[in-house]
Amino acid sequence: MGQVSRRTGFNGSALIRLLSRLTDIDAREPAQPTADRLSQWFGWTDAISLSAALDGAPATTQASTRAPRNTEESECQRVRTALANAIVEDTTFGTSKDATPDFTPYRRRYLARQQAMEAGVGSLRSRLRSALAARSPSMARLASVDVVMAQVLEAREHSLLSAVPGILEKHFERLRKASQAPDVPDLPDGEPETDKDNSAQPDEAWLAVFRKDAQDVLLAELDFRFQPVEGLLEALRTQATRTT
Repeated sequence: MGQVSRRTGFNGSALIRLLSRLTDIDAREPAQPTADRLSQWFGWTDAISLSAALDGAPATTQASTRAPRNTEESECQRVRTALANAIVEDTTFGTSKDATPDFTPYRRRYLARQQAMEAGVGSLRSRLRSALAARSPSMARLASVDVVMAQVLEAREHSLLSAVPGILEKHFERLRKASQAPDVPDLPDGEPETDKDNSAQPDEAWLAVFRKDAQDVLLAELDFRFQPVEGLLEALRTQATRTT
């Protein structure tokens, strides 16, 4: 079976490193700084919304209405664990004997896992924004900024992540084609060929490799999607430390 290159050009996210390996593309660090590239994604209406969020100073909610500090942390951990377990326990990407050399079920299940991640992360971000807004005017401002950033980046993120199943399909086809052309050693003169019935069963090693790769990509995508959640959680931790 053909081997897939493991090279990467820079230390990006786990998701980028995995996709770079599966596509055999040498991902290089962008020439432009992140801030410069990010500014190109903002339209003038986005800039106005961001400015308003930065300049605003919403009123602070009374301390008596604040949720316990560990509630948000526990809920984020619960949701993340549930999403990760759903990926690991999904027999489509596990070790089920019902494996099929057709990509259709893998696409369907990958899209289902993406939808579950999107819904779970979106709900957590809304909850964390509410918690931030209840802490202080500066934290409320941060929550407003996160709303704007989500609006600006949502379409681009959706476009990029929706391409992942297509990347996996190409990886699937490459592995399958490589498995169908095994190296056959030359036999010495006069030596009879082995019984073809001994190799009648298809080689499914390539399928096991693909399923593991797809599962790893899903877990890496989960980490990627949780980055904004981790940022909001860190803001809550910082605020809690300052007030103790």
